[in-house]
Amino acid sequence: TIDNVLGQRYIAAGASGKRVVINGIPGNALGAYMDGCVIEVHGNAQDAVGDTMNTGTLVVYGNCGDTAGYGMRGGKIFVKGYAGWRVGIHMKEYGEYVPDIVVGGTAGSYLGEYQAGGRIVVLGIGAEDRPCVGEFTATGMHGGKIYLRSRFIPDDLPPQVEVSRVTDKSELEPLVREFCSYFGYDADKLLSDDYFVLAPAAACIYKRMYTNR
Repeated sequence: TIDNVLGQRYIAAGASGKRVVINGIPGNALGAYMDGCVIEVHGNAQDAVGDTMNTGTLVVYGNCGDTAGYGMRGGKIFVKGYAGWRVGIHMKEYGEYVPDIVVGGTAGSYLGEYQAGGRIVVLGIGAEDRPCVGEFTATGMHGGKIYLRSRFIPDDLPPQVEVSRVTDKSELEPLVREFCSYFGYDADKLLSDDYFVLAPAAACIYKRMYTNR
């Protein structure tokens, strides 16, 4: 346990096999390149949470800044509140390594920018009457999926991204239930709501440059 944290950067960067509990507000690049740690933040977090992380779980009991999950290659990030811009930028997946980000509140602009794999879920808790994401969602996206618990479809999606209503929640359900296990929300209620999923079109020419999926 680390108490009285106030802006210290690179906590648990490159670490593996540890459980780290943080009381306070860690600085940029929390858990960068981490490989198998469990990190709990009882407070807010700043930018680049989980930057290029490989495996492990990072739980933020508050809000986080920009670029959470930048270049993320595996593991899971759960944020109770809102997240800033460019969440999941350059996320990627390979084989059994499929990264996940779940944001309880809203996410800022450029969500999933250049996303090449993995799953992003934005639950929009408290924002049911408005879009739960900012502008330019999925810009340059060519892999992975973005799930939105919302009645609103982003109106500026790029042409290579398709949006559809979620009818099969089997992939989504474990992530929502794990999120609720940390933060005390009602998983059944959240799962009963409407979701949209964003994914690159089958004809997206960039997909085969990164993955065979």
